[in-house]
Amino acid sequence: MNLSHPKFELTIVVPVYNEEDNLARVKEEFNSYFSASPYRSKVLFVNDGSSDYSQMMIEKICKSSDRYQYIELNQNMGLSAALKAGIDHAETEFVGYIDSDLQTSPFDFDFLMEYRHDYALVTGYRRDRKDSFVKNMSSTVANNFRRFMTKDKAIDTGCPLKIMQTKYAKKIPFFTGMHRFIPALIMLQNGEMKQVPVRHFPRIAGEAKYHLFNRMIGPFKDCFAYRWMKKRYINYEISNQG
Repeated sequence: MNLSHPKFELTIVVPVYNEEDNLARVKEEFNSYFSASPYRSKVLFVNDGSSDYSQMMIEKICKSSDRYQYIELNQNMGLSAALKAGIDHAETEFVGYIDSDLQTSPFDFDFLMEYRHDYALVTGYRRDRKDSFVKNMSSTVANNFRRFMTKDKAIDTGCPLKIMQTKYAKKIPFFTGMHRFIPALIMLQNGEMKQVPVRHFPRIAGEAKYHLFNRMIGPFKDCFAYRWMKKRYINYEISNQG
Protein backbone atom coordinates (compact mmCIF):
# COMPACT_ATOMS: atom_id res chain seq x y z
CA MET A 1 0.00 0.00 0.00
CA ASN A 2 1.28 3.43 -0.94
CA LEU A 3 0.78 5.74 2.04
CA SER A 4 1.97 8.80 0.10
CA HIS A 5 -1.37 9.30 -1.62
CA PRO A 6 -0.99 11.79 -4.49
CA LYS A 7 -4.25 13.63 -3.82
CA PHE A 8 -4.81 13.50 -0.05
CA GLU A 9 -2.46 13.40 2.92
CA LEU A 10 -5.03 13.07 5.73
CA THR A 11 -7.94 10.66 6.12
CA ILE A 12 -10.36 11.78 8.84
CA VAL A 13 -12.24 8.82 10.29
CA VAL A 14 -15.80 9.70 11.38
CA PRO A 15 -17.51 6.83 13.26
CA VAL A 16 -21.30 6.97 12.93
CA TYR A 17 -23.92 5.21 15.03
CA ASN A 18 -27.50 6.46 14.65
CA GLU A 19 -26.52 10.06 13.91
CA GLU A 20 -29.07 10.90 11.21
CA ASP A 21 -29.84 14.20 12.96
CA ASN A 22 -26.20 15.31 12.75
CA LEU A 23 -25.01 14.17 9.33
CA ALA A 24 -26.30 17.12 7.30
CA ARG A 25 -24.38 19.43 9.62
CA VAL A 26 -21.31 17.17 9.38
CA LYS A 27 -21.32 17.61 5.60
CA GLU A 28 -21.80 21.38 5.90
CA GLU A 29 -18.98 21.74 8.42
CA PHE A 30 -16.55 19.62 6.42
CA ASN A 31 -17.34 21.34 3.15
CA SER A 32 -16.49 24.64 4.83
CA TYR A 33 -13.33 23.13 6.31
CA PHE A 34 -12.19 21.68 2.99
CA SER A 35 -12.61 25.09 1.35
CA ALA A 36 -10.58 26.90 3.99
CA SER A 37 -7.87 24.42 4.97
CA PRO A 38 -4.46 24.34 3.26
CA TYR A 39 -4.21 20.60 3.93
CA ARG A 40 -5.41 17.91 1.52
CA SER A 41 -7.85 15.87 3.56
CA LYS A 42 -10.86 13.61 3.09
CA VAL A 43 -13.49 11.97 5.30
CA LEU A 44 -13.99 8.25 5.78
CA PHE A 45 -17.36 7.54 7.41
CA VAL A 46 -17.54 4.27 9.34
CA ASN A 47 -21.17 3.29 9.86
CA ASP A 48 -21.14 1.18 13.03
CA GLY A 49 -24.33 -0.78 12.33
CA SER A 50 -26.74 2.18 12.52
CA SER A 51 -30.45 1.29 12.62
CA ASP A 52 -31.74 4.71 11.50
CA TYR A 53 -31.29 6.51 8.16
CA SER A 54 -27.59 7.23 8.72
CA GLN A 55 -26.39 4.89 5.96
CA MET A 56 -28.71 6.40 3.37
CA MET A 57 -27.49 9.88 4.29
CA ILE A 58 -23.84 8.79 4.24
CA GLU A 59 -24.19 7.36 0.73
CA LYS A 60 -25.81 10.57 -0.46
CA ILE A 61 -22.98 12.64 1.01
CA CYS A 62 -20.34 10.41 -0.58
CA LYS A 63 -21.91 10.79 -4.01
CA SER A 64 -21.53 14.57 -3.76
CA SER A 65 -17.71 14.64 -3.66
CA ASP A 66 -14.61 12.44 -3.78
CA ARG A 67 -13.69 14.02 -0.45
CA TYR A 68 -16.08 11.53 1.18
CA GLN A 69 -15.92 7.74 1.37
CA TYR A 70 -17.58 5.20 3.63
CA ILE A 71 -17.43 1.67 4.95
CA GLU A 72 -20.35 -0.01 6.69
CA LEU A 73 -19.95 -2.60 9.45
CA ASN A 74 -22.43 -5.47 9.37
CA GLN A 75 -23.47 -4.86 12.98
CA ASN A 76 -22.90 -2.45 15.86
CA MET A 77 -19.42 -3.21 17.21
CA GLY A 78 -18.63 -0.13 19.30
CA LEU A 79 -16.37 2.89 18.92
CA SER A 80 -13.07 1.02 19.12
CA ALA A 81 -14.04 -1.33 16.31
CA ALA A 82 -15.30 1.52 14.12
CA LEU A 83 -12.14 3.53 14.68
CA LYS A 84 -9.88 0.53 14.03
CA ALA A 85 -11.79 -0.31 10.83
CA GLY A 86 -11.28 3.25 9.63
CA ILE A 87 -7.56 3.13 10.41
CA ASP A 88 -7.22 -0.19 8.60
CA HIS A 89 -8.76 1.32 5.46
CA ALA A 90 -6.79 4.58 5.50
CA GLU A 91 -4.37 4.96 2.58
CA THR A 92 -2.92 8.36 3.41
CA GLU A 93 0.23 9.28 5.30
CA PHE A 94 -1.82 10.61 8.22
CA VAL A 95 -5.10 9.49 9.76
CA GLY A 96 -7.34 11.61 11.98
CA TYR A 97 -10.42 11.06 14.07
CA ILE A 98 -13.43 13.17 15.01
CA ASP A 99 -16.86 12.29 16.41
CA SER A 100 -19.94 12.81 14.26
CA ASP A 101 -21.66 14.80 17.03
CA LEU A 102 -19.33 17.73 16.16
CA GLN A 103 -18.66 18.70 19.77
CA THR A 104 -15.21 19.40 18.37
CA SER A 105 -14.60 21.31 15.14
CA PRO A 106 -12.87 19.98 12.01
CA PHE A 107 -11.28 23.42 11.64
CA ASP A 108 -9.12 22.59 14.68
CA PHE A 109 -7.42 19.81 12.71
CA ASP A 110 -5.28 22.56 11.20
CA PHE A 111 -3.77 23.28 14.63
CA LEU A 112 -2.88 19.60 15.00
CA MET A 113 -1.55 19.23 11.46
CA GLU A 114 1.22 21.73 12.18
CA TYR A 115 2.97 19.05 14.26
CA ARG A 116 2.16 15.99 12.12
CA HIS A 117 5.70 15.30 10.92
CA ASP A 118 7.32 15.64 14.35
CA TYR A 119 5.02 13.45 16.45
CA ALA A 120 3.47 10.01 15.99
CA LEU A 121 0.31 11.33 17.68
CA VAL A 122 -1.05 14.86 17.88
CA THR A 123 -4.08 14.92 20.14
CA GLY A 124 -6.41 17.67 21.20
CA TYR A 125 -7.52 18.32 24.73
CA ARG A 126 -10.79 20.08 25.48
CA ARG A 127 -9.80 23.25 27.29
CA ASP A 128 -13.33 24.41 28.16
CA ARG A 129 -15.65 21.40 28.09
CA LYS A 130 -19.36 21.98 27.50
CA ASP A 131 -20.57 18.77 29.15
CA SER A 132 -22.64 18.11 32.26
CA PHE A 133 -21.07 18.09 35.72
CA VAL A 134 -21.53 14.32 36.02
CA LYS A 135 -19.89 13.65 32.65
CA ASN A 136 -16.98 15.97 33.37
CA MET A 137 -16.42 14.51 36.83
CA SER A 138 -16.57 10.89 35.68
CA SER A 139 -14.14 11.69 32.85
CA THR A 140 -11.76 13.38 35.29
CA VAL A 141 -11.75 10.37 37.60
CA ALA A 142 -11.27 7.94 34.70
CA ASN A 143 -8.48 10.06 33.19
CA ASN A 144 -6.60 10.26 36.48
CA PHE A 145 -6.82 6.52 37.03
CA ARG A 146 -5.75 5.78 33.45
CA ARG A 147 -2.70 8.07 33.75
CA PHE A 148 -1.74 6.34 37.00
CA MET A 149 -1.99 2.90 35.36
CA THR A 150 -0.45 3.68 31.96
CA LYS A 151 1.91 6.63 32.65
CA ASP A 152 0.84 8.09 29.29
CA LYS A 153 0.65 11.74 30.51
CA ALA A 154 -2.39 12.39 28.31
CA ILE A 155 -4.51 15.26 29.65
CA ASP A 156 -7.72 14.26 27.89
CA THR A 157 -7.52 10.91 26.13
CA GLY A 158 -11.26 11.03 25.47
CA CYS A 159 -10.98 14.10 23.25
CA PRO A 160 -12.36 13.06 19.85
CA LEU A 161 -9.85 15.05 17.82
CA LYS A 162 -6.61 13.28 16.96
CA ILE A 163 -4.08 12.92 14.15
CA MET A 164 -1.67 10.01 13.87
CA GLN A 165 1.06 9.03 11.50
CA THR A 166 -0.58 6.11 9.73
CA LYS A 167 2.44 3.83 10.10
CA TYR A 168 1.95 4.03 13.88
CA ALA A 169 -1.85 3.90 13.80
CA LYS A 170 -1.90 0.66 11.82
CA LYS A 171 0.27 -1.05 14.45
CA ILE A 172 -2.09 -0.21 17.32
CA PRO A 173 -3.30 -3.51 18.85
CA PHE A 174 -7.05 -3.90 18.64
CA PHE A 175 -9.26 -4.60 21.67
CA THR A 176 -12.52 -3.29 23.09
CA GLY A 177 -11.80 0.06 24.73
CA MET A 178 -8.78 0.68 22.49
CA HIS A 179 -9.93 4.23 21.72
CA ARG A 180 -9.34 5.27 25.35
CA PHE A 181 -5.70 4.19 25.21
CA ILE A 182 -4.40 5.62 21.95
CA PRO A 183 -1.66 7.73 23.65
CA ALA A 184 -0.53 4.73 25.70
CA LEU A 185 -0.63 2.43 22.66
CA ILE A 186 1.44 4.88 20.61
CA MET A 187 3.86 5.04 23.55
CA LEU A 188 4.34 1.26 23.36
CA GLN A 189 5.78 1.83 19.87
CA ASN A 190 8.18 4.48 21.24
CA GLY A 191 6.15 7.13 19.44
CA GLU A 192 6.02 10.67 20.80
CA MET A 193 2.86 12.67 21.49
CA LYS A 194 1.98 16.36 21.21
CA GLN A 195 -1.08 17.77 23.02
CA VAL A 196 -2.88 20.84 21.63
CA PRO A 197 -5.83 22.72 23.18
CA VAL A 198 -8.99 22.62 21.05
CA ARG A 199 -12.48 24.05 21.28
CA HIS A 200 -15.46 22.12 22.63
CA PHE A 201 -19.14 22.69 21.91
CA PRO A 202 -22.44 21.43 23.35
CA ARG A 203 -24.13 18.60 21.49
CA ILE A 204 -26.81 20.17 19.27
CA ALA A 205 -28.62 17.10 17.91
CA GLY A 206 -28.91 13.40 18.64
CA GLU A 207 -28.14 11.64 21.89
CA ALA A 208 -24.88 10.57 23.50
CA LYS A 209 -24.30 6.83 23.13
CA TYR A 210 -22.04 6.54 26.18
CA HIS A 211 -23.22 7.10 29.73
CA LEU A 212 -21.90 6.78 33.29
CA PHE A 213 -21.25 3.03 33.08
CA ASN A 214 -19.36 3.40 29.79
CA ARG A 215 -17.19 6.23 31.10
CA MET A 216 -16.36 4.72 34.48
CA ILE A 217 -16.60 0.92 34.78
CA GLY A 218 -15.34 0.09 31.28
CA PRO A 219 -12.21 2.25 31.45
CA PHE A 220 -11.28 0.86 34.89
CA LYS A 221 -11.44 -2.71 33.60
CA ASP A 222 -9.58 -1.82 30.40
CA CYS A 223 -6.70 -0.30 32.37
CA PHE A 224 -5.90 -3.70 33.85
CA ALA A 225 -6.14 -5.29 30.39
CA TYR A 226 -3.68 -2.69 29.09
CA ARG A 227 -1.23 -3.39 31.92
CA TRP A 228 -1.36 -7.11 31.08
CA MET A 229 -0.78 -6.42 27.39
CA LYS A 230 2.04 -3.95 28.03
CA LYS A 231 4.14 -6.62 29.73
CA ARG A 232 3.76 -8.87 26.70
CA TYR A 233 3.88 -6.34 23.88
CA ILE A 234 6.55 -6.92 21.20
CA ASN A 235 7.77 -3.85 19.32
CA TYR A 236 10.08 -4.67 16.43
CA GLU A 237 11.84 -2.58 13.79
CA ILE A 238 13.24 -3.84 10.48
CA SER A 239 16.88 -2.85 10.02
CA ASN A 240 17.37 -4.32 6.54
CA GLN A 241 15.40 -5.88 3.74
CA GLY A 242 16.35 -7.60 0.50
